[in-house]
Amino acid sequence: MLLNLIARSNAWRNYSRTHGRRRWFSSGAEDATKPFDKILIANRGEIACRVIKTCREMGIKAVAIFSDADAQALHVKMADEAVNVGPAMAADSYLNMDAIMKAIRTTGSQAVHPGYGFFSENQAFAQALEKMKVTFIGPGVHAIGVMGDKLESKRTAENAKVNTIPGYDGIVKDENEAVKLANEIGYPVMLKASAGGGGKGMRIAWNDEETVKGFKLASDEARSAVKDDRLLIEKFIDKPRHIEVQVLGDQHGNVIYLNERECSIQRRNQKVIEEAPSTFIDPDTRQAMGEQAVALAKAVDYCSAGTVEFLVDSKKNFYFLEMNTRLQVEHPITECITGVDLVKEMINVAAGNPLSLRQSDVGINGWAVEARVYAEDPVRFLPSIGFLSRYSEPKGLPGLENVRVDTGIIEGSTISMYYDPMISKLVTYGADRGEALKVMAKALDNYCIQGVKHNIPILRDIITNPRFQAGNITTNFIQEEYPEGFKGRHLDNKEKLQLVAAAVYMHVERLEAAKGFLNQDRVYSGETDLLNSWKLLACIGDERFSTTAYYDEDGFQIQIDEEKINLECNWSLGEPVMRALISGEEVTIQYEGRKGQILQLRHYGNQYDVTVYDENQTEFIDIVPSQADKQDDNVLRAPMPGVVKSVLCKVGDEVEVGMEVLTLEAMKMQMPLFAPNTGKVTALYVKVNDNLMDDDIIMEVLTPERPPI
Repeated sequence: MLLNLIARSNAWRNYSRTHGRRRWFSSGAEDATKPFDKILIANRGEIACRVIKTCREMGIKAVAIFSDADAQALHVKMADEAVNVGPAMAADSYLNMDAIMKAIRTTGSQAVHPGYGFFSENQAFAQALEKMKVTFIGPGVHAIGVMGDKLESKRTAENAKVNTIPGYDGIVKDENEAVKLANEIGYPVMLKASAGGGGKGMRIAWNDEETVKGFKLASDEARSAVKDDRLLIEKFIDKPRHIEVQVLGDQHGNVIYLNERECSIQRRNQKVIEEAPSTFIDPDTRQAMGEQAVALAKAVDYCSAGTVEFLVDSKKNFYFLEMNTRLQVEHPITECITGVDLVKEMINVAAGNPLSLRQSDVGINGWAVEARVYAEDPVRFLPSIGFLSRYSEPKGLPGLENVRVDTGIIEGSTISMYYDPMISKLVTYGADRGEALKVMAKALDNYCIQGVKHNIPILRDIITNPRFQAGNITTNFIQEEYPEGFKGRHLDNKEKLQLVAAAVYMHVERLEAAKGFLNQDRVYSGETDLLNSWKLLACIGDERFSTTAYYDEDGFQIQIDEEKINLECNWSLGEPVMRALISGEEVTIQYEGRKGQILQLRHYGNQYDVTVYDENQTEFIDIVPSQADKQDDNVLRAPMPGVVKSVLCKVGDEVEVGMEVLTLEAMKMQMPLFAPNTGKVTALYVKVNDNLMDDDIIMEVLTPERPPI
């Protein structure tokens, strides 16, 4: 189905006006001869939008594909044409090769950009395009095949004199062989999918039991994600850094490297924060890694943008991990420090043009940091789905000039359970790392996302963590810094007073607005207005703050216990972001709503409920009981939205606490769920392939002490 082109063009113009078109790379003059007239982007979301932007810069028409769930998505509105390729499930749409090939023929597209994920590293897809005489904007079929197979890529790397990790040079047949090999290599070991990537089909094992469990989970994830459950096993390097090198090659034998990216901040083997360059890499190591990356690319006649990933130990020894034969998610930070539009280079190279730069042209100009903003619970790292009721990007404000947001959503978009829950890639740039991180902190504070849970709280906490600030990081950073999970920021006294001051100011603004409706406005006389002061009690959890607020010649004053605070701002009632000077310090606090006396505020990325009572309400506080959260210890609930992949018990079975009873899949990741206690399964509410929402009841387990609910 082709959508209305005029409406889509108008939607794009509106988006451009509100989001800006700042360049983060040197695009140069528009080419006199376009490499292609029309390119189909075989992807969705932010990467589809990213490719469309460069196509427009080059004067190339862009064709989008979309599923039923994405009919109103931003990439569809931005494209010149769009074609529906199937139902919501990725396997039926974005991984439906026949439908995509039909879309290519229908639209007369001359080339296809695959983005990342989906068919971006699929050899059969590239071969099918070659057969149709349609250009694949990526490397050749041979390079995809060799580098897409971890076994072959490791052999190729060894032959190219690239450092590799010790391990078994073959496919692991079953759990028993995995245990045998693990003991030969020595624990810890890593099990990973031969054709996997992006953290899918990867498990670390420290003993035989974990090897058996890890083999099953890794092979299941790999089968689901890429339909290939072959596994490799190798030595796991403890306390490593994950550092990757961007390469560019053309069809004329030229290959260059564009420095490194530090990607060590990860959770579940998926990157969270990246930066370029790395604080750890010196010029000699950078050159050695770059030269090995180039040697590997040349070994497979690589001709596009690609990334060679390395694990680096504490002594700067580096080992080949894998090569991603596609545009990497975190490519914007390389663009920021080199001035190179990687998408433009890919398009030109695919058309047979040589690279526009040589190795000697590549430098490092400044520092860039990328934070992946996900719709997920920041405490449990589980996906959150829903409607974005409010969405405002942190751009166009003083101090936020060097901010780039790559996204595929706008206010009103829906985060669905069918795809990756990424909201955006937030990128900040500075002359040095300190400046880039300072801009990032301010950008996160001003990034307004409402309607779904998001991970901004932990992103904000990480970038101000002293260890991170010092550059002392490994891939274990999140596990080590948050061993019991992220519990939210612990506000110090000054930060609490800032939060209280903001809440009191908002409360007073509401009171004054109410008086205005009653035609009871008062005019400030220029003197301290204690007759019209407000005595209020603010509560954050169990902490209470007695306050007196009033206006004087210096503006709005709040006396909080023994401390006097001055607050200056232009906040209007209901605005989502308050930018204020509180006792001379610039503070950003988000307003997310109010429930009675409770103001829902966000400070340093975290949400806090601040209850503000008028003087005549305070005497009733202690006599109003609070209802404790209901505990259903004999009930297993879905911890996230997902699809039931397996059910390992039935009604009447005896189970023990911690026993695996079900596997849930969401965003291509499989999560085992365990019995909530020891007892008999008295009710089972799900079956294989059921779609579950967050907190849905899965089963009930009767214990001798408790009846079923």
